[in-house]
Amino acid sequence: MNIYAMYFSPTGTTKKIVKNIADTIKNEFKKQDITNIDFTNIKNRQIGQSFNSDNLVVFGVPVIAGRVPNVLVRYLKTVKGNGALAVAVVVYGNRNYDDALIELSDILTDNGFKVIAGGAFIGEHSFSKILANERPDNLDIAFARDFAVQVYNKLIERNFSTIKVSGIKPYRDYYRPKDKYGNPVDIRKVIPKTNQDCIDCKLCAEICPMGSIDYDDVAKMIGICIKCCACIKKCPIGAKYFDDENYLNHKHELEIEFYTRKEPEIFI
Repeated sequence: MNIYAMYFSPTGTTKKIVKNIADTIKNEFKKQDITNIDFTNIKNRQIGQSFNSDNLVVFGVPVIAGRVPNVLVRYLKTVKGNGALAVAVVVYGNRNYDDALIELSDILTDNGFKVIAGGAFIGEHSFSKILANERPDNLDIAFARDFAVQVYNKLIERNFSTIKVSGIKPYRDYYRPKDKYGNPVDIRKVIPKTNQDCIDCKLCAEICPMGSIDYDDVAKMIGICIKCCACIKKCPIGAKYFDDENYLNHKHELEIEFYTRKEPEIFI
């Protein structure tokens, strides 16, 4: 059985969970290596992927507004399972994963995968350095590795039964932020700003998963922003920021309301 780690991970939290799961399964099987497929960069989503029944794919995406990121749906339809086994993984920022895991499981199933395990893990919220700060932490990684051993045990027992994960169908609508008066607001068109400290290193343009930051003028947006905040969190001098009032209010409310530590949930 060939093992794959496949993920979309702008700030690295989903990658960390997925790779720890896949690496642990690899070690249990005493295999030499796994194949990593990182489809975070838009250039890596130009062609699809195809697997077969001899493959196990640990497949991970972050949760955006309680769902699988809708900007990935077209690409995900090009990933064909052809009977491959899959472990579905979603990573959320300590609010809730809502229907993201059942949606990912359904997408994989529709694409010909057999989803034999699934999990919802926590990573530092993309908006914040306070909410789920520095997660996944050591406890999360230990949990992920234990989960991987359970997957391995299921595999050696040749138990390829599919799972039922938490979620509601039909899926709930995307989570909507509210302003300080409690009215729903739309922050989809809010974009990051660039301050005068920018050294024009081009890193933000290179790592934007949507290819939306102009390489020649990194203060200019030429496409959509999904609020993954990779450009903000990875800027070496902190030159990227948001100043939209509704965005900042939403960020603050998340940090206040959802500060209590959530723990991973697994299905196997």
